[in-house]
Amino acid sequence: MKSNKSILTRRKFFKNTGIATLGISIGTNKSWGVPNYIPNFLKPNSKINGVQLGVITYSFREMEDQSAEATLQYILDCGINAIELMGSVAENHLGKPRYEIDRRTLNRLMRLDRKNKISRDEKKQLADLKQQQKSYEKAAGIWKKNRDPNDYLKLRKMFNDAGVEIYAFKPDYLLGSKNSDADINYAMKAGKVLGASHVTLELPGPPYGPKNPEHTLRLGKLAEKNDIKVAYHGHTQQHAKWWDTALKQSESNVMNPDLGHYIAAGNTDVFEFLSNMNKKIYSMHIKDRKTPANGQDNMPFGMGDTPIVNVLQLMRDQKYSFPATIEYEYKTPKNSTIINEIKKCVDYCKDALES
Repeated sequence: MKSNKSILTRRKFFKNTGIATLGISIGTNKSWGVPNYIPNFLKPNSKINGVQLGVITYSFREMEDQSAEATLQYILDCGINAIELMGSVAENHLGKPRYEIDRRTLNRLMRLDRKNKISRDEKKQLADLKQQQKSYEKAAGIWKKNRDPNDYLKLRKMFNDAGVEIYAFKPDYLLGSKNSDADINYAMKAGKVLGASHVTLELPGPPYGPKNPEHTLRLGKLAEKNDIKVAYHGHTQQHAKWWDTALKQSESNVMNPDLGHYIAAGNTDVFEFLSNMNKKIYSMHIKDRKTPANGQDNMPFGMGDTPIVNVLQLMRDQKYSFPATIEYEYKTPKNSTIINEIKKCVDYCKDALES
């Protein structure tokens, strides 16, 4: 009889052979040593015991190459097969001019100018940045006139062919209260074409602006027409009743809570909250943050106060259908990389779901 120690679990086999962290080079047609009867052998699979682990592509924001092709490779390198896609990655792939103006510098100089505390050199720098802004807006406006949601089909195919599904689309600037119905319809149609069940944005209200129930009503009605859901995200404003107004306004208004921010806000009812609201949650961001008493810092998974393990096991045991979206926000250690750290986050979540 074989010793238990000599029997490798499937997970340990993949870890020991390095396959668990193997990325797929886009365009590769041959896989050495892989049997032909396992066509999806090298495609990622981060759905563990019924819980879909995903990642928001915002997690790769500090990577040098922000193209859709590079972003897809980052996802594959992390072993993930489902994502929340940021709008900038998608739109830039379709030819929208890239916004390369330093927003922080522009905003700082504009503040100094308003206070009449700006130097001559800074005034010259501000004028140059404003000209760049004007040129960008002109080019983006020309692109906007010719945009078509169906252009996203090829992008979806590229991701799907690599084994990556897009369950959520965050179209950045397109869902705000100042946007036209045409902008919002375009964003929602793009989400549908990409295969997303929902588009995401921050719920209108502090600290992002005044409460705006008129806008959530508007978004809900437009979502009904476009057969897609609008999932509202939150930071440390979150509490169990925070979404109530939007949810009552339309069946198409749903939730995209953030577990780490929820804990950092000081909430202590996370399990009751998930039990009560899981049918309205379409995806949930996962990160590890400390409580207010401990400083609220973003931490590597397992080092903060967020009950990631227990929440994932609750999702598994209660068969909640929404994905857990890893959002990488803690500082990358000097001896590591963003990709390696996200892999650690994935492994931490997998261990929780396999326990």
